[in-house]
Amino acid sequence: MAENTRSMIFTIYGDYIHHYGDKIWIGSLIRLLKEFGHNAQAVRVAVSRMYKQGWLQSEKRENRSYYYLSKLGVSRIEEAGGRIFKLNPSEWDGKWRILMYTIPEEKRHIRDELRQELLWSGFGSFSNACWISPNNLEKEMKLLIEKYDISEYVDYFVSEYIGPKDNQALVEKSWQLDQVVEKYEEFIIKYSKQFIANSEIIDRGEMSDAECFVERTKLVHEYRKFLFIDPGLPKELLPENWNGTLAATLFNQYYRVLAEPASRFFESIFKENNDIAKKDESYDAQYHPFMIQ
Repeated sequence: MAENTRSMIFTIYGDYIHHYGDKIWIGSLIRLLKEFGHNAQAVRVAVSRMYKQGWLQSEKRENRSYYYLSKLGVSRIEEAGGRIFKLNPSEWDGKWRILMYTIPEEKRHIRDELRQELLWSGFGSFSNACWISPNNLEKEMKLLIEKYDISEYVDYFVSEYIGPKDNQALVEKSWQLDQVVEKYEEFIIKYSKQFIANSEIIDRGEMSDAECFVERTKLVHEYRKFLFIDPGLPKELLPENWNGTLAATLFNQYYRVLAEPASRFFESIFKENNDIAKKDESYDAQYHPFMIQ
């Protein structure tokens, strides 16, 4: 449950708190998570873990504890948001990014964590200790190398592949996209039904703001899982049966239906004991700032 609570807190920071100054009173966070059945102890344990892992920082005001995203946390949230709300695959510059490392056995825990981070960022395992991506991830790599203090163990290249196979062969060797297609299909089947049904209920005014908050957060939470399996390849490298773009369109349409009532509920909780004036003036819940056409 603790890991699930932590994951949900990441979702709420990314989809709500980030647009309101990145900072929230722990009591408000507990109240928001209560909507999903998470108790106060689980929230405090998860927040403590996120603090120790460097994602959050804290401050005291009188007798209240506030938690805000660290530099690393902001970077992760913005990277995730840019990928979650991206509607269409990007165009490729024809170059491959290659990360190679020789991390010693006594630092195995760092090596294991680094692999998870690389998977999350969309790198594919080309061979042992050699990871590749067609996307420009220089910024993300610098942050990872800094986070784990591993500059002496890694090398990073930008290059072109000249054979003897073709670029598609590199994709097939480094990623299992058939499994991603299956997961997208499951998402499309499930959420297309919910989108149609709940759109009608909302139009009739029969779905509360709190229910929309729960549904929108669960939608983002579920769709966010694709960050761990979909490398976000450019359109030139995607298979013919790629359904990720259809899933992205469905996600964005359903998100917009839920957005305004969900944000109203969030603000109704946040305005107590938090600084509502920190809200980003340009933030429009229905047209998320990370939405890329």
